[in-house]
Parts: sequence; C-alpha cells; structure tokens
Amino acid sequence: MATTENLQSRPDGANRRVAIACAALVAGMTGAAFAAVPFYEWFCKTTGYGGTPLTASSAPDHVIERSFEIRFDANVNGLPWRFTPETPSVTVKAGAVETVNYVIENTSDRETFGLAAYNVTPDLSGGYFTKMICFCFTEQKLAAGEKLVVPVTFYVDPQIDGDKDLTMLKTITLSYTFFPAKPNTSKPVVGSLSGSTPEKL
Repeated sequence: MATTENLQSRPDGANRRVAIACAALVAGMTGAAFAAVPFYEWFCKTTGYGGTPLTASSAPDHVIERSFEIRFDANVNGLPWRFTPETPSVTVKAGAVETVNYVIENTSDRETFGLAAYNVTPDLSGGYFTKMICFCFTEQKLAAGEKLVVPVTFYVDPQIDGDKDLTMLKTITLSYTFFPAKPNTSKPVVGSLSGSTPEKL
C-alpha cells in the first residue's frame, strides 16, 4: 500500500522526467537545425534543386547541336567591391566546356574577405548546368585596391535535351552575389583544370 510520502514524491519525479524529456527534445531540434544547413546545401548541389548548379570534375563524353545563351549576373552585398563579368553572355552547345572570367576589385583602403553565393535561372536548369571550376568554392581575399580575374568553367549537360519541361529553353542565367566572409571559410575546390588560379591585376 502506497504511503502518503510516496504519493507526494511521485509528481516531483514525473515532473523531472518531463523536464528532462523536453530538454532533450529542444537539444535534438537545435542539433537537427544546424545539421539541416549543410545537408540542404549538399542536397541542392547534388540535385540542382532551387537553381543550384551541379559540380563535376570531368567533362561530358559528347557534345550535341543544341545551343544555349548563358548570361552572367554579378552582385555584391555588404562589401566595398566592384564585381563584373568580362563578357555579359556566351553561346555554348550542350556538352561543350566553356570558361569565362569575372573581375573583382576591392575599392576600399583595407583588406577584405568575400565568399560568393550562386544559382542559375530558370530553376529547372540547375539540374543540368554543371560547374567544374569556380571562384565561389573558395574564399576571396583582396588587399586594399587589389583587382583579381577569376575563372568559371562550366558546361550544360547534354541530357537536358531529353527534359520535356525544358524543350523551349534557350537562355540560362548564372548569378553570383558576394557576401562578407571571415578568414578561412573556404569550401572544397571542385575540378583541377589549368587556369583556375585567380590572376592579380
């Protein structure tokens, strides 16, 4: 038979268990939230979801006749930089590897660091637009007044020709935005083609 003391102690024990369970749940949700960021980034790069270009270390084994105009967009957010493509657009055949350059200039009197976010539009083309070399994979450090020429090497996967949702697609826009970065926040570099080293001007 339960004593009065036992009956009075049970609510406290139950409350402690509930409190521990709630704390564990909050900790688990917090950990999941942090884990979701790299997972989402990996998912987007792997699938092209949301207009995120794919990455590759080798070129396709064939080129098809279908051509696309690739337009280049450059933006800066929160940095004293001037950022422009050397050419506004190029026309490429699907499967052909192309390299274009962007110019970055630090217009301030101090050393600055930046990292580029990127996507392509329309979003569905992200599953076929593939980058082999890109300055967006590494942090960019510019001294006061320094100017760099940085390359992007890419191709449009020939398999795009079999996508019924993109049969009328003729133009793809590759867009970059540079944001301030802390030192040593580089991402892994994909590809190893020559000419991938930034050129100081």
